[in-house]
Amino acid sequence: MEFLRAFAVGGLLCVIAQILIDKTKLTPARILTGYVVAGVILSAIGLYGPIVAWAGAGATVPLTGFGHLLAEGTAVAVGERGFAGIFTGGLCAAAAGITASVVFGFLAALLFRPKQK
Repeated sequence: MEFLRAFAVGGLLCVIAQILIDKTKLTPARILTGYVVAGVILSAIGLYGPIVAWAGAGATVPLTGFGHLLAEGTAVAVGERGFAGIFTGGLCAAAAGITASVVFGFLAALLFRPKQK
């Protein structure tokens, strides 16, 4: 059942993004940025936490989950370090994911060479 909930929520987020791409003049970059900001806003008002608890990876893997991670990390860091936590919390919380992205991107660039068409 957990997999079904994750698939449903993650799929719904993808469907919304695809509709925005098809029906509006928004660029994919703006939609992706909007998803991160939406995750931050939904976390700040307390709505995204219950979605994450219910959907698991279906809510944490998409970009809205990245925004949620930044917001939660900042909130924790502000509680621990005060004002300085505003600047350090989001990146500390997301450091493992950012590092993994850089490392795997680098490995993919080494292993697979693109060819000119």
